[in-house]
Amino acid sequence: MTDKPGTSEAMIRFRGAGVTYPNGVVGLEGIDLTIQRGEFVVIVGSSGAGKSTLLRSINGLTPLTAGEIEVAGVAVPRRQGRELRRLRARIGMVFQDFRLVRRLSVLSNVLIGRVAYVPTWRSVLNLWPRAEVELAMSALERVGIVDKAYVRAGQLSGGQQQRVGIARALAQAPEVILADEPVASLDPVTSHQVMEDLLRINRELGITTIVNLHFLDLARRYGQRIIGLQQGKVVYDGSGSEVTDEDFRRIYGRRPGEDDFLQEPAA
Repeated sequence: MTDKPGTSEAMIRFRGAGVTYPNGVVGLEGIDLTIQRGEFVVIVGSSGAGKSTLLRSINGLTPLTAGEIEVAGVAVPRRQGRELRRLRARIGMVFQDFRLVRRLSVLSNVLIGRVAYVPTWRSVLNLWPRAEVELAMSALERVGIVDKAYVRAGQLSGGQQQRVGIARALAQAPEVILADEPVASLDPVTSHQVMEDLLRINRELGITTIVNLHFLDLARRYGQRIIGLQQGKVVYDGSGSEVTDEDFRRIYGRRPGEDDFLQEPAA
């Protein structure tokens, strides 16, 4: 899909982007996409469709083997180095398994999102400038968990840990947030809370947000735009409010089953 009419600045561009792994497996093939600044995009597809590969190619965690990706006009480098580190500082990442240091406090985990902006000795000695601490506390407040700032991360529930992960990404002051299956290990009520947090942050701060999801009802409810992948190729690109069950059948190559939907929380 090319630029949409009525939209403004492109934040992410895929041009003929492809990933072929060393074992010959094709993760992405010929991806041409433009994601506008401030969009909230949900990626769906069956296991192995290329969702995580696409997401991780944006910040170079999975390097392309063909084509290119630009983030805010900057080409994503294919090799490790200073340029890639600079780019990653502008892209927050939220992981399925939280990726927290469980023995550290919630606040210390969020401050990890600021390591690119302070001298190394300060982060190693945990001697953070007051401005950095205030920024981290503000991020925790935005996800409603500032009261847990001095609690060890390992003592929190799964939903609380994921909110810490979102706050850590937010503390980077990113232009883009990538969330890779952020609700896969959460119960239905907490899943909706986490998705509401991500959507609210997107709307309030205008941060371009891309979320990989397995559950189709969540995709339909929260996806301003839905991109469907199958075997590394884009097979659907449209509005979340307009996606149909037939579209989902085409994306998945089968009729979606009960496991593809999350039970709605009780009213």
